[in-house]
Amino acid sequence: MDLRKLKTLVDLVSESNISELEITEAEGKVRIVKQAPAAAVPVQYLSAATAAAPVAPPLAAAPAEPAAPSRAKVIKSPMVGTFYRASAPGAKPFVEIGDTIKPGQPVCIVEAMKILNEIEAEIDGVVKNVLVENGQAVEYGQPLFELE
Repeated sequence: MDLRKLKTLVDLVSESNISELEITEAEGKVRIVKQAPAAAVPVQYLSAATAAAPVAPPLAAAPAEPAAPSRAKVIKSPMVGTFYRASAPGAKPFVEIGDTIKPGQPVCIVEAMKILNEIEAEIDGVVKNVLVENGQAVEYGQPLFELE
């Protein structure tokens, strides 16, 4: 793969909200993974021969003891994006721990592709815990709030 093309791909990943990019071409496969916002972006280049070899996923550590089933209700992210607790920097958060919320009430914003999406509660309850930090990237289905 052309070095200029590779540098362009690294710059694309480092300047965007994506955390991983994988491209397969005839001469091989390139996978770029962003580790942390301030860290350098590692690049892994595989030849066509090694790209065909299966890669085992990393093993997750087994919990020491089975977790008791939680009775808490959870509000999950409906999309991939950046989580914000308030409508603007310095503004009061939509909800705080201890607040009672009702279905249809805005609880946060998830920014995706420069669009601010107001997330509304689909369930009612009392906010027990905020599971995500303000400005943190979230995945589809990731728990955002824990309710009682």
